[in-house]
Amino acid sequence: MQIYFFLPMKPPTITHQQKAISVRKGKPVVYEPAELKAARNKLMAYLGQHAPLTPLRGAVRLGVKWCFPITGKHEDGEWKTTRPDTDNLQKLLKDCMTDLGYWKDDAQVASEIVEKFWTKVPGIYINVLELEDDYACN
Repeated sequence: MQIYFFLPMKPPTITHQQKAISVRKGKPVVYEPAELKAARNKLMAYLGQHAPLTPLRGAVRLGVKWCFPITGKHEDGEWKTTRPDTDNLQKLLKDCMTDLGYWKDDAQVASEIVEKFWTKVPGIYINVLELEDDYACN
């Protein structure tokens, strides 16, 4: 099975790594700041429209192209080599996809291709593919 779609949106630049810590009754408590909650809610709303009826089984390949709006002197299609880092972007995205039932556990993502660009049309291209046994290394 393959799921492919484009989310026409300005990709969030806040990442899962930006959780905050406060102290309540002498104990540290980790929480999501308002901006991170908003980014999670936005991703959940867009991703929810494309979620499969049943979670994918087995190994999965996740391909993501993060398309950020052009700023400064960048050109359409130019590689984005500034923050946020791709691994930090992927964490929030995969958590949302897990919560929406794309798969049972994001540990099923055995292959990942992540790219980020400056583009005239911002958004996120997502390609989810169930991997067959014939892809395995022998």
